[in-house]
Amino acid sequence: MAHYAFLDVNNIVTEVITGRNEDEVIDNISDWENYYGGLKNQVCKRTSYNGNYRKNFAGIGFTYDENRNAFIAPKPFSRWVLNEETCCWEAPVAYPNDNKDYIWNDNKGEWEEVVI
Repeated sequence: MAHYAFLDVNNIVTEVITGRNEDEVIDNISDWENYYGGLKNQVCKRTSYNGNYRKNFAGIGFTYDENRNAFIAPKPFSRWVLNEETCCWEAPVAYPNDNKDYIWNDNKGEWEEVVI
């Protein structure tokens, strides 16, 4: 079982479906990205949960970056930076490693402890 993401004209994911694996040939169809894309008249790219295809599993609202051949989630905070290797957003300050819970404060650019 494979998964495919449909892209709008700005390379934003509009839908993700479950489809055929590339090694399946049915009615002489083996290029499933092309086949599924033709059904909706959109570009279609394979994606995978384990990151084997295009770094990250695509979700609605993700961007497909052609140069990196990767799906990238929307930027969660203005100060976060893209890790070029994983194509995931990361805080500019490492998450504290002290077994406490924190949330990111983008105005201050730091992690704040959650106090209950």
